Amino acid sequence: MAEKKNEFPPGVEANRRLLAFDTWEDYLDSLIEIADLRNLRSIKSARTIAAFGYRANGDTLSEKEFYSRRAAIHSIVFPVVRPYVLVSEGAKIEDPFFRELAVRERANRVGILQSVIFIRHFTKSGFEISGYIDYAHRLITEDWTPFFKSNKMLLPRDSDLGYYHWRHGTVRSNISRNYKPLMDTERGLLFQNRHDHKIIFPDPRHDPGQNTTKQRVYTKRYTQIEIYDHVVRRKT
Repeated sequence: MAEKKNEFPPGVEANRRLLAFDTWEDYLDSLIEIADLRNLRSIKSARTIAAFGYRANGDTLSEKEFYSRRAAIHSIVFPVVRPYVLVSEGAKIEDPFFRELAVRERANRVGILQSVIFIRHFTKSGFEISGYIDYAHRLITEDWTPFFKSNKMLLPRDSDLGYYHWRHGTVRSNISRNYKPLMDTERGLLFQNRHDHKIIFPDPRHDPGQNTTKQRVYTKRYTQIEIYDHVVRRKT
């Protein structure tokens, strides 16, 4: 059978997650567990544990392997000339939530905005799923046609910025392409933008942060929706 022209070479899909990390240290940080920081009391020691492979399901990449694989995948997934397509353009969108996402699509694709979406939803069985999504990251890592044109529900995944599933007892936080989760003893979960290093504060008791605004979106399909719009200040 002839190979499909648009299909990625073997191994690329498995390593796409490396694009979320700018440095090898960021990659090691994603493998560190909270217990490591509590016990070792040093990010350097925790990274050493991760580098030795004690915090990975498979083989932990060496520094040389990380940069080599990341560069190869980046050149394939993001070629020099890569025009974007506005998936929401021309779509008849009824849901208020997806109308808000459509308004923000272009700005997130070109990097002017990097929005964080908080979703809280209850399944038909009554179990809560909630989490934080890096909108710009998800835009480039999956096909949004079903969301904008077929009205498919958008839900957090355990690979997103933050994820909580009450029934499974699953709690996750992950580094994305644009944000790094941080835990603060007083303010709880924070998100640091990886481009201008500004902090987003999800806690409703605090201002959302510098160059950031928060909007609550009301829709019958979800229990709670909040969108944090961060205007990225890139160095010139």
